Amino acid sequence: MSGPTARVVVIGAGLAGLSAGLHLRGAGHEVTVVEAGPEPGGLVRTETMTAGDGSVHRFDTGATILTMPGLALDAMSAVGVEKSDALARLDLRPVDPSYVARFADGAELAVAADRAQRIAAVADVFGADAAAGVARLTDWLTDLHETEFPAFIDRNHDRLTDFVRGDTGRAARRLVRLGAVRGLTGAISRFVADERLQRVYSFQALYAGVPPARAAAVYGVIAHMDIGLGVSYPTAGMGRLPQVLAGALSDAGAVLHCSTAAARLQRQGTRITGVVVRTADGTEELLPADAVVAACGTSALAGLVGTDGPGHARRRAIRYSPSAVVAHLAVDAGQTARWPGSHHTIDFGAAWAQTFTQIAPRRPGRGRLMSDPSVLITRPSATAPTGFTTSGRESVSVLWPCPNLHAADLPWAEIADEYVAGSLTALAQRGYPGIDEAPVLRIDTPMSWERRGYAAGTPFAAAHTVRQTGPLRTPNLAPGWDNLVLAGADTVPGVGIPPVLVSGRLAADRITPMPARGRAW
Repeated sequence: MSGPTARVVVIGAGLAGLSAGLHLRGAGHEVTVVEAGPEPGGLVRTETMTAGDGSVHRFDTGATILTMPGLALDAMSAVGVEKSDALARLDLRPVDPSYVARFADGAELAVAADRAQRIAAVADVFGADAAAGVARLTDWLTDLHETEFPAFIDRNHDRLTDFVRGDTGRAARRLVRLGAVRGLTGAISRFVADERLQRVYSFQALYAGVPPARAAAVYGVIAHMDIGLGVSYPTAGMGRLPQVLAGALSDAGAVLHCSTAAARLQRQGTRITGVVVRTADGTEELLPADAVVAACGTSALAGLVGTDGPGHARRRAIRYSPSAVVAHLAVDAGQTARWPGSHHTIDFGAAWAQTFTQIAPRRPGRGRLMSDPSVLITRPSATAPTGFTTSGRESVSVLWPCPNLHAADLPWAEIADEYVAGSLTALAQRGYPGIDEAPVLRIDTPMSWERRGYAAGTPFAAAHTVRQTGPLRTPNLAPGWDNLVLAGADTVPGVGIPPVLVSGRLAADRITPMPARGRAW
């Protein structure tokens, strides 16, 4: 990036924007972050909801799975926050088991954080041969992650030739030898033959917006993040993470304006000179800028740039990830005490392959609701018991993957209540008594996500298809602009809390090259 960069305006105070702001402030820039919503966090938030009896319940209403929290520590260390202080602010607890996987035939596997315990549990449920295969699979995933993360995920690349030169080229050749370019399901089947176990180590591809059967083996790295590196949880809820990052940013002298939306960009030719923002009362103000980090999603950015902005002709159609229906319930704690599972329970339906033809069709408009649902049930009280049980009722969130609005034009306003009610009845029959009788405090659907500004009605951003991954993904250095950088899930390195935090650092690196650093975790 050429020209002055002293004053940086960051649009969006999700994790990507906060990460970018922290790294830039640590490098000495004057940083202003503007957020359209009333508080920072984006898709990472903890909200309160009121039941019919007046009781108030807390729910994580966006991301519920935190892996690699050291990336957040890295961002805070950029402005001088010591690791011990950062950990004290976050107040993290281990989520163990990371997941409990339940299957239609009655089998159940607790995916422990500890390697030895995890392999022993596999032996108990699936037998010694399967356990030996999981041990080898764990080694392979570890090798995959240690090769891929530093060379490809945590580094900016500008051209395809970057992938064949130097240490990146050596890492690329190592990935080929590891089989990372083959299909994910096929790669995992080299180690475990049981289809149920294959699901445990491949369902994470959905985080990247790709059905496991169509995902590249390189996305096994996500399974390693969840299973091999473990899951953490802030005792105050997931919303604590952006609160802590925003607090560190403000303490470091940056300015954070919430309820302040970017309205348009002021520019001279291909250089942005300022961001016009609009406050909640409609007042407009110009924030001068030497550089801008757009951490607001590519669809929102398109509205700011307009059709006459640089690079407009080079914009391409984006294929988006499947979406989700999420119901937030207050369930009698006497009933949840009888439930299987733990903090995160994945209850798999029998028709696994069919599910993806329904929620992620190859052609737009062909999507359908899952006929045999596989669902994620989240109960934060399993890890933080004091904050998520009120008046004898426990906060429970249930997530059903579903088609996004491009994949299926479904009348969500008419069908959401009935769909959730029927699915909860099925879950009660699967072993979750009382879930079908609990008050439903809120249902989020693709229409909800669209109203909050998420393209195609999905919170999971651009899918990691072959044409939208690695060097082919929307670049973070905006084409045609002199001083506009992107951050967030739509750009590199991709979807999920770890990649989004990394994206903020990569965006900052485009403005001021970041120093080499050791890991904070």
